[in-house]
Amino acid sequence: MQRYIAQRLVQAVVTIFLMSIIVFLMGRMTGDPATLLMSQYSTEDDRIEITKRLGLDKPLPEQYLIFITDALHGDFGRSVKGDRRPALEIVLERLPASLKLAAVSLVIGLLFGLALGITSAIKRGSALDTAARVFALFGQSIPVFLLGIVLMYVFAVLLHWLPTSGYGGFKYYILPAITMSWFTVAAITRLARTSMLDVLNCEYIKLARIKGLSESVVILKHALRNSLIPVITFMGTFFVIMITGAVVIETVFSWPGIGRLAVETVMDRNFPILQTIVLFMTTLYIFANLFVDILYAYVDPRIRYDK
Repeated sequence: MQRYIAQRLVQAVVTIFLMSIIVFLMGRMTGDPATLLMSQYSTEDDRIEITKRLGLDKPLPEQYLIFITDALHGDFGRSVKGDRRPALEIVLERLPASLKLAAVSLVIGLLFGLALGITSAIKRGSALDTAARVFALFGQSIPVFLLGIVLMYVFAVLLHWLPTSGYGGFKYYILPAITMSWFTVAAITRLARTSMLDVLNCEYIKLARIKGLSESVVILKHALRNSLIPVITFMGTFFVIMITGAVVIETVFSWPGIGRLAVETVMDRNFPILQTIVLFMTTLYIFANLFVDILYAYVDPRIRYDK
């Protein structure tokens, strides 16, 4: 296990290094960053001064070395708009809102998705099984922006039960969390159902039933644990995607998270912040995958990492 973790850590470092090169080059290829700091009254001397101050007059390898050295010290540059605050400070300021929304959505997805999927598998062929499969189909087909607008119109505009948008107390989480978790519930329902059906057909489950164990013991002790592996794979990586991929949801509900920040920085060509978001979320995604792989061995004792 230790050798496997060490190998994965090395792979993670190499991947992050390659991503940093891509992000660095893309920031230079899309235009001259110095032009973003110039006004219509700036002169050529101003351009030269800004170029020197940003280090853009140096060769690209030297620029990258400065960039990666500063990044390792937590300095990802400053915003080229507004008060020119540090990029990392702005990203970390928005991160809690995205983490909270993703966590609430994850809990909703796991609770309802596992319950529907496992019950559907146990009651295979019943009306409940059919309803769960229909829900899973439509849940993965409905666009999230459409679902969010419909929920907002019904529960906020017509019924006045919930706020339309914003960031605050518990009520502000309900609509965006349901919208974000809708696809997750549907996906986990399908995964849990399929995985549980496969496990229930295994020989050791049949043996447990022959021994006279109650159905609840067979399901909870023997079948459930092994059926969770595909769900863990899905949720381990999807949680990070929920944080960064909630651009539409955060825009619809005016949620001040990283997804909305990424859209704003693209529109403003605020590359230091965009570079910080990409590198930060790449690192988080890589280590989320590593955590999932390590968790496998504790969920299923049959899994070993000997190579």
